[in-house]
Amino acid sequence: MSVHEHRVQLRWSDPDSLGHVNHARALGLVEDARLAMAAGERGVILARLEVDYLRQLYYRVGERVCVRSWVTRLGTKSATLRQELLQDDEVALRADVVMVAFDFATDRSRAWDDGERAHWSSFVVAAAGT
Repeated sequence: MSVHEHRVQLRWSDPDSLGHVNHARALGLVEDARLAMAAGERGVILARLEVDYLRQLYYRVGERVCVRSWVTRLGTKSATLRQELLQDDEVALRADVVMVAFDFATDRSRAWDDGERAHWSSFVVAAAGT
């Protein structure tokens, strides 16, 4: 079981006029990390997103920030992830995300298949920072 770590590049278009990374842009950074964590897994949609902005995130040219992600709950059809975006080794944003296995042909949720369950199970971390 492991925490997924992903470095994301801050972009020149991320900050507002005060040099802070815009809140919506920060969500794009954690989404980039979720996509990297999914590693090509398809048929998963975002069902819920709860975000705490804990400190300001600053744009610095060329800086890469770290997003840590792990699974806190793996159900029959969904997974709950905790994601933390860190800058200067401090958590700037914490998100709890529910992702649902989805069948686009029927427009309904579905159970994880064995490969998906194995993939997401590798990121289950009991009580890590929750």
